[in-house]
Amino acid sequence: MNIFHVELKKTVDDSYDIEAGYSLEEKLIADIRNGLAGNVQKFAVITDSNVKGLYAEKITALLKSAGYSASLFVFEAGEKSKTRQTKAEIEDAMLAEEFRRDCCIIAVGGGVVTDLAGFIAGTYARGVPFINYATTLLAAADASVGGKTAVDTPLATNLIGIFNQPEKVYLDIAAWQTLPPRQIASGLAETIKHACLASHEFFEYLDTHMDDIWAFEKTACEHIAQENCRIKYTVVMQDEHEKGLREVLNLGHTVGRAIETVSDYRLLHGEALAIGLAAETALARHFGYLSASEQSEVLRLLKKARLQTAVPSYIDREALVQKLYTDKKVKNGKLRFVIQQGIGKIAEYENGVYAIPVEEETVRKIIMDMPGR
Repeated sequence: MNIFHVELKKTVDDSYDIEAGYSLEEKLIADIRNGLAGNVQKFAVITDSNVKGLYAEKITALLKSAGYSASLFVFEAGEKSKTRQTKAEIEDAMLAEEFRRDCCIIAVGGGVVTDLAGFIAGTYARGVPFINYATTLLAAADASVGGKTAVDTPLATNLIGIFNQPEKVYLDIAAWQTLPPRQIASGLAETIKHACLASHEFFEYLDTHMDDIWAFEKTACEHIAQENCRIKYTVVMQDEHEKGLREVLNLGHTVGRAIETVSDYRLLHGEALAIGLAAETALARHFGYLSASEQSEVLRLLKKARLQTAVPSYIDREALVQKLYTDKKVKNGKLRFVIQQGIGKIAEYENGVYAIPVEEETVRKIIMDMPGR
């Protein structure tokens, strides 16, 4: 028997910048001129139907004015479009327009756009560079750091995807003012999640400055953009590929993702997450990690962010319990939960273990006992 050893040890630097500011379209073009995407001359701008006329068409026109070749690829807005079918449709459209390995993808939009476009970039022509231009608070809070890209299927959420880091991320805070209130609240759910898992000080800041955030006060908006990035980066830099610590970022998501799917996406991601966080606080209190007053503080802040924590009447709660088993943290058929310890910390059960098995009946009781609306 002959064995030929293929040695492929290498060091990869996937570092990138996140720039938060206002109306950053011209800055994006200037950075591209200065080599952000290397010598690439052809750009695929991927966006959704909501963002197309607000930002993507302008960015495409600016690229063309700067002498680049640029094409716009648009899919229907909403989580329902984050599928393998949509990915294939965009890839086929790019192939038809003769995009090859010498191109760069620019994702313009919220988390659905950046998730989908980042996944396409990682597989198209075996990998092309991409840039994220995030236009929502949710994307600023959740999709700007970490490089997780994926699509959903009827059986599971975000389980088909890859880790793929962008060349740069732009957080356009000016774009937040174009969002409906529900979208702002949705982004605040992820922001509150970050405070619950990592910073009591940030939790208090959100409590004190919630009215400023809703008024789009510059200092407050810039601060939450920075803190969201800082908290998520602190976790991701230690566990880029989600081998342990990074699971803490799933706080509230076991129930949240399940209820988002069971609602048939009538609930936005952050709206579903708020209910998931409410369920998680009940679980944390059940296990003695959260006091009654701390649980009330979390629920009060969610309400202050204009988020509901009761389960909508159209949700089949038993179906919700069964949907929990599609969560990516499930191991050996057992439900596993990340649980906060007080406000600003996650419970660690042994070295590097941040999610523990929880019996289905315990979870079912918590879900069945939650208030409805």
